[in-house]
Amino acid sequence: MSTRDVASLRGMARAAVNDSKACIRAPGAVASWRAAIDGSILKGRHNELAGKSVLVGVRSQFFSALAMLELDGLASRMVIVPPDFTVESLASAIEQAGVEAIVCDDEASDFGANLPRIIVGPSAPCDEPRMEAIDTEWVMPTSGTTGAPKLVAHRLAGLLGATERPSSETAAPVWGTFYDIRRYGGMQIFLRAATRGATLVLTEADESLSDHVARMAGAGVTHMSGTPSHWRRLLMSPDALRISLRYVRLSGEIADRAILDSLKATYREAQIVHAYASTEAGVGFEVKDGREGFPASYLNGVGDVEMRVVDGSLRVRSRRTARRYVGRDDLCIADSDGFVDTDDLVELRGDRFYFKGRRAGTINVGGLKVHPEEVEQVINMHEAVYMSLVKARRSPITGDIIVAQVILKDGEPSPERKRALREEIAESCRAQLGRRKTPATIDFVPSVAMSAGGKLLRGRS
Repeated sequence: MSTRDVASLRGMARAAVNDSKACIRAPGAVASWRAAIDGSILKGRHNELAGKSVLVGVRSQFFSALAMLELDGLASRMVIVPPDFTVESLASAIEQAGVEAIVCDDEASDFGANLPRIIVGPSAPCDEPRMEAIDTEWVMPTSGTTGAPKLVAHRLAGLLGATERPSSETAAPVWGTFYDIRRYGGMQIFLRAATRGATLVLTEADESLSDHVARMAGAGVTHMSGTPSHWRRLLMSPDALRISLRYVRLSGEIADRAILDSLKATYREAQIVHAYASTEAGVGFEVKDGREGFPASYLNGVGDVEMRVVDGSLRVRSRRTARRYVGRDDLCIADSDGFVDTDDLVELRGDRFYFKGRRAGTINVGGLKVHPEEVEQVINMHEAVYMSLVKARRSPITGDIIVAQVILKDGEPSPERKRALREEIAESCRAQLGRRKTPATIDFVPSVAMSAGGKLLRGRS
């Protein structure tokens, strides 16, 4: 193994694997890390991709993991797209990133471009000599992409900047994740597992929550990650206690007190961590004290990460920050000082900063700026509530009004109980937020809309 190979993901994984049983698992598929490292899913054609810009357009997470492991150090650029990308978005990404070839799992998929394809297959021993590893650019779209995607470029070293071993790892972890590994949050877990030689349990789009949890329980998952909405969905299920966790990780949305308290009550032996990260800024910091928000002392620096709050918006600078937007020389990720404006608004209360919400998600109620997340945090603290979704509805008088959808813990209550609960929730909002931030309507629903990335969808009602 050459010195350059050690710097590739394949080389790091090879150096990390000590347990021959450590593997990647998915519905109907399993591969040991050793077999994945030494094998190939490219049917002997991997050298055709050497030095090229390659789109990873594989539908399954399992084969996406094997493709990323094989392509890092081989391709000059990997463009990693989520499975819900439209043909128009795929065509735009291909043009922006100068894609020269596509790695996929069938000939029929429409990528909006006529390019050479390499069809993946089961991992098989590879006897062909591999070229010396090169420094591959990892490219992925921003999580909030609408219309033409903005593609963010990272180097592997930056992506690995926050993959230190959790303090709970007294024994070899078995990782699970609700995220798709083709999104930034899931990518972090894939890289943790790969560079630690840890078993990783993945799901696929058509797998039910119950089946996913059953497989995680069977594999002995000890470390698990997801958005707060992912975790709320799990806690609403009777299957939540089928897994015994030592480490619970939240990211991607505000981790409010309700979800942190619920997770601690359910997984009493687990370390509960919520992390702040974005595709552009990378992983900023972790909060391990079980409380919402983060200590004001973090503005003095957290490891190699620096932070500022400017006009209420959190700004982050670190070596984990993305390098640039691909194909968009008119856009800059960071300001002249190297800080990324995250668009996440925070408020200092005492010795701690608390997240208010996204600047772009503000609701205008008669000139008053309302963050839907701050209303949800109040609603979620009601003892009868599992989770809520707050969004705007157009009003000819105030411009917007606030409406809330609420999932209750006890299913369908009586009409009398519904009336009482609506008044209790509204009164909590009035007392803590004021009348104009109180939802005009509160509907009890069996589910709320979530994006493919596990975040609440707040389109107008």
